[in-house]
Amino acid sequence: MLRRSALALSLTLAVAAVLPLQAQAQAAKKDLVIGATAGSNYDQLKFGVVPLLEKKGYKVKLVEFNDYVQPNLALAQGSLDANFFQHLVYLKKFAADQKLDIVELVQGPIAPLGVYSKNRKSLAEAKEGDRVTLPNDPSNLARALVLLEQNKLVVLKPGIDPLRATEKDLADNPRKLKFIPLEAAQLPRSLGDTEYAIINGNFAISSGLKLTEAVALEKTPDHYLNVVAVKRADKDTPWAKDLVEVYRSNDFKAVVDAKFQGYAKPSFLQ
Repeated sequence: MLRRSALALSLTLAVAAVLPLQAQAQAAKKDLVIGATAGSNYDQLKFGVVPLLEKKGYKVKLVEFNDYVQPNLALAQGSLDANFFQHLVYLKKFAADQKLDIVELVQGPIAPLGVYSKNRKSLAEAKEGDRVTLPNDPSNLARALVLLEQNKLVVLKPGIDPLRATEKDLADNPRKLKFIPLEAAQLPRSLGDTEYAIINGNFAISSGLKLTEAVALEKTPDHYLNVVAVKRADKDTPWAKDLVEVYRSNDFKAVVDAKFQGYAKPSFLQ
């Protein structure tokens, strides 16, 4: 019994000794790894965030992703310190579904969701049976349907949560549009095969499309602005606070205004 008590005490003391060391390591942390999806999200980090962090003494490595799954898994597993690619609705659902303890740190700009077409000059030209590709992840699928409703092409059932809407929640689809859900990164490639493609802004830009080429762009609400995500345990670390400071700085605002015109922005960057 005495040996067990002594062992338990030793383990407790060892853990107690390690925790302050971990806190000190986080306080002194100057090497950061940040992930983003290809296109405008990665470019915002490259041109707007990394130079400002480097001025604060950080060494930053950027990692580029081409899907909406791996960046959060990499963050939760510790190979990333932060990521920047998703809106808050997606972050909360993904974290809940995958049981990940990752949270929002600060909002940032996002390229608006847009409807693009090589065969139609406007949504008013939509014909019966036109094919529409759209994101297959639930939060962006709902976002795409709301965009179509705003442009009077479909009607959602009364009382449906617009953040969770699916094709089954349509009350009316007068032109009998055919919806084809695809992984977001694949949407630009579908343009030649369908009448319309509803494409997330970062993937539209990374594929060479311009926001001005869209036949319709969403009026992005705040809950669809991009967020920087971190592990909950890191949210109050000195480096995380420095990252927030960079996003809220006039220097970052100047980069956004110069290089990312037409993007939806949080109020502190207006």
